[in-house]
Amino acid sequence: MQRLTLPATPLFGTDGIRGRVGDLLSVPLALQVGFWAGQVLQRQSSIPGPVIVGQDSRNSSDMLAIALCEGLATAGLEVWYLGLCPTPCVAYLTRFSNAVGGVMISASHNPPEDNGIKIFGSDGAKVSQILQEDIEAGLRGKSTFPVCQSARRQHYLRPELVRDYTESLKTPLIPTTNLEGMRIVLDLAWGAAVNLAPNVFREMGAEVICLHDKPDGDRINVNCGSTHLASLQTAVQQHSANLGFAFDGDADRVLAVDDQGRAVDGDYILYLWGQSLRQAQQLPGNLIVSTVMANLGFERAWEKQGGKLIRTPVGDQYVQAEMLRTGGMLGGEQSGHILCRHYGVTGDGLLTALHLAALVQRAGVNLSELVAQSFQTYPQLLRNVRVEDRDRRLGWQQCEAVQRAIAQAEAAMGAQGRILVRASGTEPVIRVMVEAACAELTHQWTEYLVLAVRQHLTR
Repeated sequence: MQRLTLPATPLFGTDGIRGRVGDLLSVPLALQVGFWAGQVLQRQSSIPGPVIVGQDSRNSSDMLAIALCEGLATAGLEVWYLGLCPTPCVAYLTRFSNAVGGVMISASHNPPEDNGIKIFGSDGAKVSQILQEDIEAGLRGKSTFPVCQSARRQHYLRPELVRDYTESLKTPLIPTTNLEGMRIVLDLAWGAAVNLAPNVFREMGAEVICLHDKPDGDRINVNCGSTHLASLQTAVQQHSANLGFAFDGDADRVLAVDDQGRAVDGDYILYLWGQSLRQAQQLPGNLIVSTVMANLGFERAWEKQGGKLIRTPVGDQYVQAEMLRTGGMLGGEQSGHILCRHYGVTGDGLLTALHLAALVQRAGVNLSELVAQSFQTYPQLLRNVRVEDRDRRLGWQQCEAVQRAIAQAEAAMGAQGRILVRASGTEPVIRVMVEAACAELTHQWTEYLVLAVRQHLTR
């Protein structure tokens, strides 16, 4: 195979391999990722089976999917290609079939010029750090295990399988819940859920109003979806809707908008769903698993009710790993990746939206009232500083000037707040988050740290 020119830093971030198409992401890379992922997945499986592949609507996804499927087939694996579908659809079908693994072509919430490759094991979970390292070793010509010399297999179009996933979303709710009488706005971000989400909500009885509901690789995530809520907030109020949901490009995350047009993030979704599960005695140890980004207001309100919150690094794979370790049944991220192990095998925006809508329906009050009765957030500000140099971005902790600035801010705020600075695993940015008891402190130290990052990492 063609020799690849790869960066010195690891290829896998917090959510697979992700980057600019034509830069990091290319046809030769996708071909070899398919081949080496196929080698690793075969070694992990005791019985032969296919690999399930899906994609989002980006212009580059078709090209990368063709190359990746060819690599998997060359490695000796039969490929079942779903076409356009959400990431959790690939995870679900991988888990509940005889597949040895699954692959999704998507850059999630990133802009249209980016793309990515997410790899799942036979259990529907993202492959472990060890298996990622094995795949990367193969890509770098440093593989330590023998290559399986299997005959090339075929790949087949299997879009009909997607219906199994959509039925799995409705089945747990149908006996006791429908959404009749609810008017719901869906922002589909020109992405992977455009063909599924409206039908699922309508089949559950809701009146549905759609935004950005065609697959469009030029506009996926552009001023819409879970990272840009303004159009959804306006639509919910204009249509006097009960609530709205905004998905990202591959629909593994969702944020909500209440009947007043106000944003409802993952912290509130976890709190409200956690209350519902606890009342049904379906939340062992009253435990919720979240990340270091979870708001202090959420944590303290949950603890006041006798609950426990465990924080992990940012990334739904870390949340899922901690849930498996502790036996937790509910977890997720402020950004809208929510995982409930009663119903799903990975973070799933559609599943989360359906259950939150059902929760509001059963409560008999508006979502805004449920939020008002839950908790008050601490002022929290998150700023992204673009750092194009990959090595400087991932090595930011070695920058003494930035470390001094962080230490100064932490000392000044003391117990009144907290700071989180990290390199994004999905975008070329350094994320600066400051949370404090008052908004003035939050803004003051956020601006100070953003300036430090710009001065010392972008020049």
